[in-house]
Amino acid sequence: VQLQASGGGLVQPGGSLRLSCAASGRSLSNYVMGWFRQAPGKEREFVAAIRWSGGNRGYADSVKGRFTISKDMAANTMWLQMNSLNPEDTAVYYCAARAGLIWGLISRSTEYDYWGQGTLVTVSS
Repeated sequence: VQLQASGGGLVQPGGSLRLSCAASGRSLSNYVMGWFRQAPGKEREFVAAIRWSGGNRGYADSVKGRFTISKDMAANTMWLQMNSLNPEDTAVYYCAARAGLIWGLISRSTEYDYWGQGTLVTVSS
């Protein structure tokens, strides 16, 4: 599976951005897709995940109520709508994929097999 993340940029505090992750290479029918982020000097952390075939969605506590993960199965694309952004959201955002991932493990970056190249989100005035 090849993943291509895009949509990052510079946004003011309180603003919004929508990230996309385009997948190619194989069917995603039994995959879990996730978003992670890594700020300078910090470890990579879980943001959100979605089961490709089904309605399961999961979020980190830090983004609940502000971020929304969604998918377009026909286009093999995953989205991350980010609202009410604050400077603590500044990071490189990565999309990731794993076939057959147990839902209870979605927040573990080591469980994902495929990664996109990352897209930088900077929240600053």
